[in-house]
Amino acid sequence: MNDTGPDTGQTRWLDAQEQRTWRTYLEATQLLQRRLGQELDESGHDLSIADYELLVRLSESPDRSLRMSDLAEHLVHSRSRLTHAITRLEQRGLVERRACPEDRRGVLAVMTPAGFAALEAAAPLHVTGVREHLFDQLSGSDVEALGRICAQIAEHLR
Repeated sequence: MNDTGPDTGQTRWLDAQEQRTWRTYLEATQLLQRRLGQELDESGHDLSIADYELLVRLSESPDRSLRMSDLAEHLVHSRSRLTHAITRLEQRGLVERRACPEDRRGVLAVMTPAGFAALEAAAPLHVTGVREHLFDQLSGSDVEALGRICAQIAEHLR
């Protein structure tokens, strides 16, 4: 819908430039995710982009483990979606679940040595793709602006 749509008295319709920017943002982020996912798929590492990001989050955490609820929040996943992802990775021996020692109700997702090895093997390809398809396309000031803009939006939405 554009600014010629029905006037409800409350809706602030996007102007033509905002509409173009919004659509371009959606297209660019979806194309980037698709390309990075394709590259992982075609590499033979047997990790989806979602699996890769999940393993990264665990690798960056103390003891390579996180409470499932915290992991879901970091990944912006529903708990149900995360449970399915963890189950798949668990079946492959890349992650395991353990009881949380501080809270009996909590469950930890723990990266296994096989999970770390899979992440280490896929990381060079993924980082090369991120560099080639995102950062190499931007100037230093563009990278700074993109980081600032994304942080501002994330903070607002949290």
